[in-house]
Amino acid sequence: MTPDKPPTGHKPETLLITLTGKDRPGVTSSIFATLSRSGVEVLDIEQIVLRRRLILGVLVSAPRDWKRLREAVQVTADELGMTVDVDRGTGDNRSRKGGRSHVTVIGTPLKASAMAAVAGRIADAGANIDRIERMARYPVTAIDLHVSGADPDALRSVLASEAARQGLDIAVQPANLLRRGMRLIVLDVDSTLIQGEVIEMLAAHAGCEPEVAAVTEAAMRGELDFESSLRSRVRLLAGLDAAAIDSVYDDIVLAPGARTMVRTLRRLGYRFAIVSGGFSQITDRLADDLGIHFSRANELEIVDGRLTGNIVGDVVDRAGKARALREFAADVGVEVASVIAIGDGANDLDMLSAAGLGIAYNAKPVVRDAADTSVNVPYLDAIMYLLGISREEIEAADAEAGIVTPAPPV
Repeated sequence: MTPDKPPTGHKPETLLITLTGKDRPGVTSSIFATLSRSGVEVLDIEQIVLRRRLILGVLVSAPRDWKRLREAVQVTADELGMTVDVDRGTGDNRSRKGGRSHVTVIGTPLKASAMAAVAGRIADAGANIDRIERMARYPVTAIDLHVSGADPDALRSVLASEAARQGLDIAVQPANLLRRGMRLIVLDVDSTLIQGEVIEMLAAHAGCEPEVAAVTEAAMRGELDFESSLRSRVRLLAGLDAAAIDSVYDDIVLAPGARTMVRTLRRLGYRFAIVSGGFSQITDRLADDLGIHFSRANELEIVDGRLTGNIVGDVVDRAGKARALREFAADVGVEVASVIAIGDGANDLDMLSAAGLGIAYNAKPVVRDAADTSVNVPYLDAIMYLLGISREEIEAADAEAGIVTPAPPV
């Protein structure tokens, strides 16, 4: 004899059990021990802990004598010194709608009014926030929202304007397997991987820094052709002792979090490349120092120990950066959709467009407007929050390797 089956379209009765109170070891196991005695089926679970306060939600099938189970759960909650609510309904937890995205919100600080505005725009787009996770609380606050019900591109457009109004960084990415796979990260160097511009540092040794800096700024805004502007700046360096390159390298300051980002993502199998409109005499050494797999940049011509004011070979310009990205992706064996490009200047635009995810990092307005997303906090390792990696996970991995992370302020 086969058991009776519910009629087509019938929604089974369910119980939503919500437990709240002070977190302690054994809370979850005690509740499930009570549930196990009723033979119910577990349909969904969510649990979070905020400042040692636990919120546990369990959706289970409703037994025939559901009131007895409710009483048993209440007794267990009383023994734990917690509050419980049992809500009877029908049906399983609803399926999440299509158009699933990860919306990463970064603020310094992240104000409640800003979160209200972001949540409001998500609702206006007809989307739902299914889950919220904290990625970091120091030195920035980063929150990851799991959102469904809206096209990621449309949602990105809506939230970009809100991000500008609220002074936040907001990244919207489709929720797919790419976020979990091994990827290639291609970085610009000047004002991205490092602070400042190498050519201006060389120009300071040559006594022409103001002239070079003015041209560099205009080129990064996209107001000048990159190749011609680079050649004109390099000509001003003619006669400079090549030893100045060593002095400049010694003075380079990495972007905060650069080593942490490379170190952490290399542990996960990521590959790195730097592509620069700067100079290989600097970038090749940076790559060796940081453990970066690929490097491409312009080569300064040096004759008899002095710069000639010329560049050897073709210039790595805007198109050259995108070409290098594709070549490195082929060498690694990944599709360009698995490439993350990070840059700040107009000569990075083609590279950012070619990548699966283009990130404008403390970038010029023309770059922020064109990129998939932007990060405007001065911490390069904030990029990892966009990949679903939390600050706690980063610090735990460093601790295992004997790397001590300064404690955040209380």
